[in-house]
Amino acid sequence: MGLTVPDEAKVLPPPGIMNRNSAWLGLSGWCTAMVHNALNRRPPMKSGVHRQLLLISIGWFLGYHLTKLENYTYARADRDMNEYIRLHPDRFHEEGEPRETAAKF
Repeated sequence: MGLTVPDEAKVLPPPGIMNRNSAWLGLSGWCTAMVHNALNRRPPMKSGVHRQLLLISIGWFLGYHLTKLENYTYARADRDMNEYIRLHPDRFHEEGEPRETAAKF
């Protein structure tokens, strides 16, 4: 499937700007810039602030779109499960109804 979200996912609400995937990938982008500065024997916090901001932004962008893909995947699974339940009501019982203990073969 790849990392693109199909057109049917456009009906889903967009994820929030602040979500866990964006935060983690933004943080990992910032840590990548810090490690790169440290390996090149530069002051990690002070040098390359523009690269730090760039890598944070890239991580945030990737996290946002991964969250969109994750929401679509879970919505599709929920839709398929509900459709299966709707088509096969005899395999599912309502709350409070007794279950059959032996399988019918």
